[in-house]
Amino acid sequence: MSPTRFASEHKWIYIGAIVVLVALAVIGVIQYQSVKSTNEAAEKANQLADAAEDAGWPRPDTRTIERTLGTDGGVVCDDPASALESALWKINVSNGAAFVGQRPVIGDGRALRAEAKILEIYCPDKLDDFEDKIDDLKTDNTVRD
Repeated sequence: MSPTRFASEHKWIYIGAIVVLVALAVIGVIQYQSVKSTNEAAEKANQLADAAEDAGWPRPDTRTIERTLGTDGGVVCDDPASALESALWKINVSNGAAFVGQRPVIGDGRALRAEAKILEIYCPDKLDDFEDKIDDLKTDNTVRD
């Protein structure tokens, strides 16, 4: 049997091997990107957890931070200085009543500093807008340790 005849009779073996190799290469690239982004998310989560500890808070679970904020800050970095975000923050620092009994209170500035730290780590380009927006809010040390 000549080599040319063997190659033409078993062409499907060569085509199958090429398809498998290309598929493995594509899977490898996808896995690499996944591991790379997972490492970046873990690094940022650890940086945020360290900052929380430095501020005197208990160390948060870094896996939860990774899942919630990922590599780009998730919802926190979408538009932190928007009017909606400001309104939601003001509602969340009310007295807890609903409808007509709801009153504003002076919120604790540490919550704002925590969000600023998240922005500093995950989306530093949006930090200045956020700080400009929160400069108008009256805060104090209202939460007891």
